[in-house]
Amino acid sequence: QLQASGGGLAQVGGSLRLSCAASGRTFSSYHMGWFRQAPGKEREFVAAIRWSDGSTTRAHSVKSRATISRDVAKNTVYLTMNSLKPEDTAVYYCAAAIFRSAIPGTRPRDYDYWGQGTQVTVSS
Repeated sequence: QLQASGGGLAQVGGSLRLSCAASGRTFSSYHMGWFRQAPGKEREFVAAIRWSDGSTTRAHSVKSRATISRDVAKNTVYLTMNSLKPEDTAVYYCAAAIFRSAIPGTRPRDYDYWGQGTQVTVSS
């Protein structure tokens, strides 16, 4: 089970940190990812992390502003976004993918488990 939190209202140019707490299993053999979905748009990849060694992948559109990290002891993944823009407004989802390849996938179908999503609204 994945539980996302940390969303809410943020200011343009501000920062936020989302958390995704995993329970019921350990994710040492998984990739963990963050996706987002804006109204009327498809779900898009934001970032992913390989749980075993912490190596990361980020979408080009957010690469300079997004950081994904994990706390192994807490079984929790984080997404930190800086320099927020109105177009970052979306529901953010965390997801877990069974380890099938060394590189985390970037498509929603690459992931097996999903959290419930947390709304992020960026306004001026």
